[in-house]
Amino acid sequence: MDFSWTNEQVIWRKTVREFAEKKIKPRVREIDTNRKIPEEIIKEMGQLGLLAPTASKEYGGADLDWTMAAIAAEELGRADISLAIPVLYLVEAAWGFILSRYGTKEAKEEYLPKITSGEAFCGIAVTEPEGGSDILGAGKTKANKKGDKWILDGEKIFISGIRETSKWGGVHLTLARTDPKAGHKGFSFFAVPIKDNKNIETTMFEDMGRMGISTGGFTMTNAELPKEHLIGEENRGFYYAMEGFSAARTLIGATCVGASEAALELGIEHIKNRKAFGKPLGRYEGIQFPLVEHYTNIESVKLLTYKSAWTMDKMYKEGKFSHKDVALAAAMTKLRAPVYGFQLMNDVADWFGAIGYTKEYPIEMGIRAIRSYSIGAEGTMNIMRIIIGRELLGNEFLPYK
Repeated sequence: MDFSWTNEQVIWRKTVREFAEKKIKPRVREIDTNRKIPEEIIKEMGQLGLLAPTASKEYGGADLDWTMAAIAAEELGRADISLAIPVLYLVEAAWGFILSRYGTKEAKEEYLPKITSGEAFCGIAVTEPEGGSDILGAGKTKANKKGDKWILDGEKIFISGIRETSKWGGVHLTLARTDPKAGHKGFSFFAVPIKDNKNIETTMFEDMGRMGISTGGFTMTNAELPKEHLIGEENRGFYYAMEGFSAARTLIGATCVGASEAALELGIEHIKNRKAFGKPLGRYEGIQFPLVEHYTNIESVKLLTYKSAWTMDKMYKEGKFSHKDVALAAAMTKLRAPVYGFQLMNDVADWFGAIGYTKEYPIEMGIRAIRSYSIGAEGTMNIMRIIIGRELLGNEFLPYK
């Protein structure tokens, strides 16, 4: 058992941190206010290999392993407490990987080089108006084969990156039923381009946080796709989606760790210097003891996060673990990271007092942002509990069986 970092990992962390501190951190308030990530930052992220870095080098990626991907996610979260850039990063790292691993040669050649350079976006579209956590029972989007094409009909909602893919181009990996009688074995995955598609209508939502990246939905009416846009095998889409969600949950843990560390550093600086009744706030047990709890909690999340990333690396590189092992590790990470992060940020805001409720400090951006991860992004907290319970007790104990 070795908890140290390799030289390569140390250098990678230093490289990403220096870039994020110099290029991203000074502009976080601007990103949150303008609701847009500056194009020059996107371009520089692409040049550094931070856009879909887990994709194959053959198509412009960096073949980054999951430990290295988590390191980058943590450092981006530390610099951008609003989590807009970390969301962009983790979505493309998780789903760019799935496209690279299972997509057709034609689809990969068409989209991945543009995604990794920042000229296009790669997202995920699973949630529906009546089928979020219950996508298996309530998912209505369907895909029918017609000759050498697929025809998709249905609606996806609460999807990250709708504005980005509508403007830049790219694809959302979209889950659709191809065999209605086969349950979870009747879904397929498709690379759906939204930009300039007359058979797809988009809608936008205004989130309370993560303002620099958009959230919306799209409706497909007889949307036609070439056969090359099928991801992997027909009727295997559910499995590809679950694989991508495990990756995304692991990177969510890393971004939460980074943002939480940044918030705690702000708080520590404040309670060391701010005095009340003649003493620094940090001398009062009512503040010092919660600080200790928060620090310990985030350290435990960090261990869960990097264990999850390590488990994924062992599975993909050496075949030593199964997708079930990865799903368990990722769900535990996702169950703890946003909750502990939110609690920490909430207390840090209390330490600041009235000024913590203003935009003079970035803590309010973090509170608004990190809450999204426990509400639903990549699965609610109770879905994480169901996954963990399933792996501990077996499929026969699933509540919806």
